[in-house]
Amino acid sequence: MPHTTPPSATPPTIENIAATTETTTPAPGATPPVEAQAGATATNNLPTAAPGSPTEAPADRLDQIFEGLQQKSIAKQAIFRNTRAAFDMLRLVSQELVVELSRKITPVDSNVLIEYRPVNDMEFHIKFSGDLLIFVMHSNIVTFAEDYGPMASKYVEADFRRRFFGHIMAYNFMADSIKYQRMNDPGYLVGRLLINIENHYYLEGVQQLELPDNDMADNLITPDMMRLFVESAMIAAVNNDLIAPPMQDIQKITVKQKVENQQVSRGSKVGFSFSTEQRHSVDGLVY
Repeated sequence: MPHTTPPSATPPTIENIAATTETTTPAPGATPPVEAQAGATATNNLPTAAPGSPTEAPADRLDQIFEGLQQKSIAKQAIFRNTRAAFDMLRLVSQELVVELSRKITPVDSNVLIEYRPVNDMEFHIKFSGDLLIFVMHSNIVTFAEDYGPMASKYVEADFRRRFFGHIMAYNFMADSIKYQRMNDPGYLVGRLLINIENHYYLEGVQQLELPDNDMADNLITPDMMRLFVESAMIAAVNNDLIAPPMQDIQKITVKQKVENQQVSRGSKVGFSFSTEQRHSVDGLVY
């Protein structure tokens, strides 16, 4: 029986391969295949661009950025300038107060020193007796939760820009904590001054500041108000003495504590309590 050779298959060619892998172009208006949507995200319900071929950014994004800059960034820059001016006023008032107090106390006891100490553009100190007040201006503009401090007032709610604040803090340390670099000694926030775009302020702090319960709408930054802030912080610091720890708490000391100049019997200030709603306590101080 004669051997019959079956017809051979068509050998693969480049044209055949291309024909079998060619994708079908979608009809106008049809959704492109998923593979074609791996590029940059698009908006306005338009298909995404192919990788490496970003589409032109829609105009509404630029409008959103512009509105954000106009409503927030410009306002925050103005608030920062207001806060810097308020801090400079606070610095000047503090220098004048130190001079007046020094003139009063020196004839009585020349060993009692009251000093103003500049640190940088955003910090200065007032040293008096064994206390040190540190005034610090924060570089950032902040806002708060809806139910905090002045946020729920009609004055703040009336203008979106009034929701942002610059802030200046006053901390009370023991002067020797800084002098001898006792790194573990505590300091306490005595008061915080919030300043808005219209140079209105909200002052919060320890009860010893005896803060008036005024609406922020009525509170304008003035030299007299700044002097009251410094005087109140100094009174709060002077009236809170150091309390030595019980003997059983200091029976043991580590070599690290000795090397780092940490006094065994270092005291802590007590008695500070904040005039705002009491929420938690730190070292026995209610905030």
